[in-house]
Formats: sequence, C-alpha cells, structure tokens
Amino acid sequence: MKQVVYVASPDSQQIHAFNLHEDGELSLLQTVEVPGQVQPMVASPDSRHLYVGVRPEFAVLTYHIHHDGRLEQGGMAPLPGSPTHLGIDLQGRYVFSASYSYNNVSIHAIGDDGVALAPHQVLEDLQAPHSANINPTNQLLMIPALKEDHIRLYDFSLKGEANAHDPVQLSTAPGAGPRHMAFHPNQHFVYCANELNGTVDVYQKDVTRGEYHAVQTLDIIPADFTGDRWTADIHITPDGQYLYASERTSSLLAIIKVSKDGSELELVGHHATQTQPRGFNIDHSGQYVITAGQKSDEIEVASIDKATGKLTTLKHYPVGKGAMWVTIIELHA
Repeated sequence: MKQVVYVASPDSQQIHAFNLHEDGELSLLQTVEVPGQVQPMVASPDSRHLYVGVRPEFAVLTYHIHHDGRLEQGGMAPLPGSPTHLGIDLQGRYVFSASYSYNNVSIHAIGDDGVALAPHQVLEDLQAPHSANINPTNQLLMIPALKEDHIRLYDFSLKGEANAHDPVQLSTAPGAGPRHMAFHPNQHFVYCANELNGTVDVYQKDVTRGEYHAVQTLDIIPADFTGDRWTADIHITPDGQYLYASERTSSLLAIIKVSKDGSELELVGHHATQTQPRGFNIDHSGQYVITAGQKSDEIEVASIDKATGKLTTLKHYPVGKGAMWVTIIELHA
C-alpha cells in the first residue's frame, strides 16, 4: 500500500506532502506554496484530486494528484464564505464547503477534469456550521451547526441539490456545540464530536425508516481536567474498532473503544500529542495516527496497538506554521 500524507499550514501558506512508509516513517515528497491561507482539505474518492479551502480571498482550489502523489494546481472557484471544512460526496461529483463565520454551506459540482466549479447552491441561515458530511447512502447531508446545538439534515439528490429533510435536524445537549463527524464502516452508526462540552454522541440509523436517533453520549475529557473544553476532530479506524478525538486545550487525543456492532463507546485512555491538535487523521491501513500541532508547527506519527487502541509516538516532523489539517490518500497504480 502506497500512501501520501498532506498537511495544511495556513500561517505559512503551505501544503507539505509526505510519503508514508509501511514502518510509519515519513519522507518529504513536496512542499507546495499555496496562494492563500490554506485550511480544510479533502481528497476525491479515487485519490486523483485534492480540494483545498483558502482565505482571505475565499476560494476552493483544485490540485491534480500525480501518480507519485505530487500536487499540481488545476483550478480555483469562489466561495461565499471563509472555508472551515470541506466534504465530498461518495461518487466524487460534488464538494461541500462549510463556513462557520458566514453561516452557510456551499455545494460545488466537479467538472469532468476534476476541477471544482463555482457553487450552484448555498444553504443559508445555519448558525456556525462546522462541517458538511454525506452519509453512507450518499443521499443525506448532515451539517453540525455548532451554535444551534443541532445537526441539520438535508436530502441530497443525484443532481447535487440539497433540500430540507424530514425531520430537519438532530438535537444535541444544550451547549454541546456539535462539530465533526465520523461514520462506522458498517454504516449503521455515526459519531459526532461536540466542541464545547467535550463529548461524543452516538447516533444509530433505524434499519426500517432510515432515520438516526441518539443512543449514547460519552464524556471524553480526563476526570481531573479543569480548563475550557475544546474538542476538535474525530476519526475512526478502517476496521471500526477504535475512535479517536482531539482536545485542543489539553493537547490530548481521546482513545475510544467501539463495540463490535458500533453501538457503544468506551473511553480507554488519552494520548499526549502535538500542542493544540486541531486536525489529525488515520492512515488507510489502520496502523498509524498522524496529528498536526497548530501551536507546535509539527506533526506526530503514532502507531496504534491493535489489541488496546493505545498510541505510541514514533516520530515528529517539522511542517509549516499553524498546521491544522491532515489528509491521507492511498495511491493506486
């Protein structure tokens, strides 16, 4: 398996690309100077294109991914707000850009050349949307609106149009602040990291009606923690056994064991990582967690213990300033 790790560093306007070797070592492949403060990134399902949100001139950039993982800029499309998170549908036909500050989510078709186009729809009146997530059916768009304490739901059509779902939302605890989401590989459960109260909510999909309902809320913060809770990112291993979530104030990753059917979470520990870990990701083999430190200007590679889910730091690597997003692709011949 050949994998490439991309790290976005907005303060130095750079993307660092690394080869990820089977032993967890990274080797620098390319440093890309980006025309703007690069923030969220998402790769196409076929690993041929990387979409990148930039500011202060709000835009989504398309980079073509060469056979060796190197990037070449291929286009730029305008955004209606500062990009906070980018998502993509499962067929690689549409990019979603959530703007926390501008209270909207824009939908962009992708051309035959893989380049994201100007938005054809903008969902307005969302209070601080922090991500846009397509569910495993590719027919339901789930948007955590942090200041609403709701996950807003939209039916998503083959033509790339989003319309309010019935019901229109899932509700969290008051003051939770829903932020990022991760879907279990079995497609029956989705997990939402809540920024402001340091919890993860578990939602189960009803097998008959197809609707989601909450089944558990797990506190992921250490018992002796006394600071402001500031949860950020969440990811699940490819086999669905372990879930990880980052907490920025304490610079920790929460290690969470997932039950066999995906319905129940158990906090099993914490891992001290890079300073202010806003973004991290898990490689496609499920062996490594790579975490960016927004205040350390480094990334950490940690190995996953398959028996316990616990993490062991392997090595740190310098990147750009304010590193905050990690995207990992598997290269295909």
